[in-house]
Amino acid sequence: MTAAPSATWTADELRRVGAAEQLQIASRRSDGSLRPFVTIWVVRVGDGLYIRSAYGTGNPWFRRAKASGTGRVRAGGVERDVTFTAPDGHAAVHTDIDAAYHAKYDCYGPQIVGSVVGPHAAPGTLRLTPQY
Repeated sequence: MTAAPSATWTADELRRVGAAEQLQIASRRSDGSLRPFVTIWVVRVGDGLYIRSAYGTGNPWFRRAKASGTGRVRAGGVERDVTFTAPDGHAAVHTDIDAAYHAKYDCYGPQIVGSVVGPHAAPGTLRLTPQY
């Protein structure tokens, strides 16, 4: 399936989704229909929104999102079609994503936050880019 052209998040969307405690994600099937929504965590770093797969890249929702490359997310009263892409390969972006996860979710304790931070978590990271 070909991805739709990219758009950008509005300042309001970035604020609302970035502040949401959880995000619901649904990847697209090859026929264009959406899979059921799965609830995960989301963080904002600058003008980007990022998600990570707890416990690695083998998580079914992550494999499907990466394979399809497109889907829909909803959080903070925002619902958008998005593309799922790997973030820039620079280590600094992953350090910033780690810091954002710590700042937002450390209240849940080191074991759960530890599943989405650190070098082992980087391969399970996707950037959310809105589509038109």
